This record gives sequence, structure tokens and C-alpha cells, in this order.
Amino acid sequence: MLGSMVKEHHKEQAKRKQEQEVRRKEAIEASNELTQALVDHLNVGVAQAYLNQKRLDAEAKQLHVGATNFAKQTNQWLQLIDTVSSALKELGDVENWARSIENDMYQIQQTLEVAYKASRASQTTGAALDVADEKVEAKK
Repeated sequence: MLGSMVKEHHKEQAKRKQEQEVRRKEAIEASNELTQALVDHLNVGVAQAYLNQKRLDAEAKQLHVGATNFAKQTNQWLQLIDTVSSALKELGDVENWARSIENDMYQIQQTLEVAYKASRASQTTGAALDVADEKVEAKK
């Protein structure tokens, strides 16, 4: 009887050990499934973050290209404005030069007119003196 009790005790222990092993395997399997589900859930978030980062990098690159093109175009506009400004300055210089030449020509004209009038006046005065000399000589 003691032997049968020991046998039964060993049987029950083996049975419990086997049940415990089954439960341990089920717990490990459940733990693995939970871990896999958590990793999959995190991977979705990581994948979304990766796609967002990739899109942001593409947009940043596009923005950089646009900014570079804008800077080039702005520099071209500034050069064009400088060219126009220089042309206007030169035009103003030419206008001042022309005004200066016009003033010089006016002064020359005035001088020539004065000289011409003086020359005519001296011719008229000279002719009048000749007539007066002739009259004086005729009286003699």
C-alpha cells in the first residue's frame, strides 16, 4: 500500500510536472506573441516616422533648391538694376555735358555778336570820320 501511494504520488508529480511544462510552453508562446504584436505595433510607428522623415528630407531638398534659385534670380535682378542705374547715371552725365556745351556755345555766340556789333560800329564811326575829314578839307 505504501508502495502504491508512492507510485501514485510520483504519477501525480509527473502529471503536475507535465502540466506545468505545458503551461510554461503556453506562457512562453503567449509571451512571444505579445512581444511580436508589440514589435509590429512599434514597427508601424517607426515605419510611419521613417516615411515622414523621408518626405521631410525631400521637401527640405526641394526648398533648398528653390531658395538657391531665388537667390540666383535675385542676384540677376540686382545686377540688372545696377546696369539700369549706371545707364541712367551716364544719361545724366551726357545731359550735363550737353548743357555745358550749350552754355559754352551761347557764350561764344554772345561774344561773336558783341564783336560783330563793335566791328560795325567802328566801320560806321570810321565812315563818319572820313566824311567829317572830307568836309574839313573841302572848307580849306
